[in-house]
Amino acid sequence: MIQAAFSGTVKQNEIPEGCSTVAALAGAARHGEQPCPPPVQPATSFAAAEVHEDEKVAIAVEPYDTREKEAIFRGDYLSHGVMPIRVIITNYGDRPIRLLEARITFLTAAGVTIEVAEPADVERLMTRKERQGGETPLPNLKPMPKAGRREIDADFDTFEFRALVVEPHTTRAGFLFYDVSGLDHPLEGAKLHLRTLRDADGTELFDFEIPFDKYLKLKSSQMN
Repeated sequence: MIQAAFSGTVKQNEIPEGCSTVAALAGAARHGEQPCPPPVQPATSFAAAEVHEDEKVAIAVEPYDTREKEAIFRGDYLSHGVMPIRVIITNYGDRPIRLLEARITFLTAAGVTIEVAEPADVERLMTRKERQGGETPLPNLKPMPKAGRREIDADFDTFEFRALVVEPHTTRAGFLFYDVSGLDHPLEGAKLHLRTLRDADGTELFDFEIPFDKYLKLKSSQMN
């Protein structure tokens, strides 16, 4: 459950001690340096975003679906069927948004719901993929050796979305990991579904359903 994963916060534009913006963008983990989360920007800075004007909340998603982007991690998740998704939540209002009961699920184009993976889930999937071999869920990715449990736990400690609250006029961001191993093109037609977010009075906000096609459209335009 996602609420069990939330245990800390990363404030807007705050980079953990020992990290630099350059390191965060340059794939430090694959160069023997300390892995660093990317700098945090408001949700409206991203292509795949949904804004609820009345509730003064914006949420964006950014898949890390290329080898270059995935290089910030210690483990090679993509070629083992695990999709890292960065979630960015911006609270433009004057009161906090509560995430204690939030559920954030991957909704496939076929309508299948995929829950957030925990480190043990990721380790089992990567081990199974190593034994079975075969195609990866994304084309043109040659598998690298799987990460061990220590590397997986370290990546979750560094990158996982952990916020319990999004304070007024603040952005929180982090990664969630999903098992997309059974999908040939996991992002096409898929959405990230966020629900059971609450305001300071405990009133549930409207659900967010953010299509990854928005991200894919921008990615395609940048490649042409």
